[in-house]
Amino acid sequence: MIIQRFDHEDALASALASRLIDAIVRNPRLVLGLPTGRTPLPVYRALRDLTARALVDWSAVRTFNLDEFAGLGGDDPGSYRAFMQEALFDHIPIDPVNIAMLDGGAPDLAEECRRYEKAIADAGGIDIQILGIGANGHIGFNEPADELHAHTHVATLQRATLDANAMLFGGDPGRVPKCALSMGMATILGARQIVMIALGEEKSDCVAGMVTDLITTRLPASFLQVHPHVTVMLDHAAASKLV
Repeated sequence: MIIQRFDHEDALASALASRLIDAIVRNPRLVLGLPTGRTPLPVYRALRDLTARALVDWSAVRTFNLDEFAGLGGDDPGSYRAFMQEALFDHIPIDPVNIAMLDGGAPDLAEECRRYEKAIADAGGIDIQILGIGANGHIGFNEPADELHAHTHVATLQRATLDANAMLFGGDPGRVPKCALSMGMATILGARQIVMIALGEEKSDCVAGMVTDLITTRLPASFLQVHPHVTVMLDHAAASKLV
């Protein structure tokens, strides 16, 4: 792992956005894996700004989001599709047909997961996967457990994850769907490059465990240790437990 520390979130966001823009310029058909939540919001703001200033062409870029809430279609204001439209897609010149999202409103969620896996494979795999990390060490919606799913699946969310997503539902964890669709660990680890970002002291324990502890299903992010090309981008608070 390459560990990068930044003085504040804006510096981290600017560095990652510049890396992604450079990658798009080098490979206009780049395939990106994207997260949701509070952590990537500064990155998406920086991407919007750099895209506008440099007139970056996103027309052939493809994106795959990590996850989506079960039971919510893309037109639901609490969906991750709605989140991504507001945070990024409505502000960059990306072709809508190149935006891939899981459909939480699909009638057969298992079939939807299989469809998504095939779509990723048909795209040639993910070139750069951006990840956040939950305070309990989850990535995507791969929650700590005795066993982890390899591929895209329906996940049951833990209380800490419900609390972390309450912002999308008026601050009420009780309104957050109890299940979600998520890329699995093998799907995530199949990306050619992975960039993990973490902000804030509340992430410091799981970041330290991810980097230095044994690989365990009880800390899903620890599986990033086996990937050959991982960059971990942290503010000082998130890095505070690292030696």
